[in-house]
Amino acid sequence: MSTSTSTYTVAGMTCGHCVSSVAEEVSEIPGVMDVEVDLGTGRLTVTGANPVDENTVRGAVEEAGYQLVAA
Repeated sequence: MSTSTSTYTVAGMTCGHCVSSVAEEVSEIPGVMDVEVDLGTGRLTVTGANPVDENTVRGAVEEAGYQLVAA
């Protein structure tokens, strides 16, 4: 089975709770298999069975209270 990995930058995270909130929301997207969030860089890495729609990821990040930074 092939996987697809996308990387984004999240603005506004300041603590471990922020990281947990983003990871929890993004992990609930159908098809997402793995989520990694780096507080220091703001990097969000999403791995799915298929490419995950960026607008869906953006919605999940905003639901957690943060913003995706335009690439």
